[in-house]
Amino acid sequence: MIHRPEEAQCALFEETPNNSGMSKRRRGGGEVLKPADFGLTAPSQVVKNYVLDTNVLLHDPASLERFKENHLCIPVDVLAELDKFKSEQTERGANARRVHRRLTEMFSCSEKVTQGVTTPFGGTVRLVIYDPSSCPKDSELLNRFHRIFPDRERVDHRIMAACLLLMQHNTAPVVLVTKDINMQLKARAVGITCQDYLNDKVDAREVSNYELRRIEVDPNELQRFASAGEIVLSDERIEGVASNEYILLGTGEKQTIPARLAADGRCVCLNFPEVLKIPDGQSLKPLNLGQRCLIDALLNPEISLVTCYGHAGTGKTLVAVAAGLHEMFNRRYTGITVSRPVVAMGEQLGFLPGSLDEKMRPWLQPIHDALDLLMRPSSPLGPRRKQQKPGGGAPATVKKPYEILMEQGILEIEALCYIRGRSIPNRFFILDEAQQLTPQEAKTIVTRMSRDSKLVMVGDPAQIDNPYVDSRSNGLVYTRNRLKGQSFVAHIALTRGERSELAEAGARLM
Repeated sequence: MIHRPEEAQCALFEETPNNSGMSKRRRGGGEVLKPADFGLTAPSQVVKNYVLDTNVLLHDPASLERFKENHLCIPVDVLAELDKFKSEQTERGANARRVHRRLTEMFSCSEKVTQGVTTPFGGTVRLVIYDPSSCPKDSELLNRFHRIFPDRERVDHRIMAACLLLMQHNTAPVVLVTKDINMQLKARAVGITCQDYLNDKVDAREVSNYELRRIEVDPNELQRFASAGEIVLSDERIEGVASNEYILLGTGEKQTIPARLAADGRCVCLNFPEVLKIPDGQSLKPLNLGQRCLIDALLNPEISLVTCYGHAGTGKTLVAVAAGLHEMFNRRYTGITVSRPVVAMGEQLGFLPGSLDEKMRPWLQPIHDALDLLMRPSSPLGPRRKQQKPGGGAPATVKKPYEILMEQGILEIEALCYIRGRSIPNRFFILDEAQQLTPQEAKTIVTRMSRDSKLVMVGDPAQIDNPYVDSRSNGLVYTRNRLKGQSFVAHIALTRGERSELAEAGARLM
């Protein structure tokens, strides 16, 4: 049923029934409020009305600019939720403040924020008010909603009720945009069209298929490639292959050679040492094709960003740290920085005691483990003796090799809390568990890299503990998707686990 504005008026105080059965409420001075005063009526009925949930704005404050010529509706309850986060000294708090500032700029020249202001792309942005005490009570759609969800003070329910009112007062479609899966299910149950925020989501195939692309060549071409180390293929045969993507050149069932598509269009063979040697430490030999491709990208000076997917036990972090140490000891970089997001799996144990380094040690322990394994002196295993202090005092604990490098500033192991504002030149920067980042956090880190630095982002899109991202919208896959095809970017997917048979079986079957 379509209600004409004069028949579908909401008011504030005194109720009087009208001909359509809907109630009007009057101010003390007699002024009657119309649906437009609550933001319920769109400026036009030609394009869609998109209602944004709080989590969309926290995930991407720039989403206010992403809906082109459509009408964008911000429920006032969303502003109330954003107000709870604006004081946080986190990326979420910074995003909440950005949304508040941007909305203030948009509405600075508008007398009534519920009437909407135009955007540069031809759409509009307006606030929508849902007030249970003043809006129509005889709407069967709204009454049914309140019977199903009687809690009118819950923010999710108020946002959905606002969507139902918008559907009642507009002929154009109304779409609720939220990243809350449970809210999507609730909304669909009461007939509200619902969508996820897809602007920064990658194609599902990019995070489900980790196999190297195979390109068929004839035996003569394969032999020529094996002897010359490079080959040029026609554009039709390499269509869809990104710059610096790793492929398999094959003929028949078993004859294959891995290659990398260089920025100039040549297919070149992999170039990496047989063993990554760490002075006075252990050596690391690549155990499968994926690790060989990863090492080739990590040691290539023309590639400044490497992204790597792989499930648990594939050697992402260990190979990246080994390559960083190898490059640092060969004087290609002045040092290494290894970091990871502070996101917990399951329940947290509360605040940790001690200094900043002591607080961060549990979060960064996997990195310490990798460094300890690679830089452990080649000596028989067993308990390490403690050195006796001169003068017969208490024995001094022997420092680990990587701890000495940390004291010299050559090796940094830190959290991402304080990276904003930094400029990182001539460093080999390894970002572990990058799938826990939001796209905005990933952008912050990528833009910190200065000249002659290399950024390595590794992670598993299937292992996410951050409630604000998923396998297709996290910072790792977002970075890969947006920078794919650049001449200085490479991507590798690891599929074979090498940690143990048990770990590999668990990753595949559990």
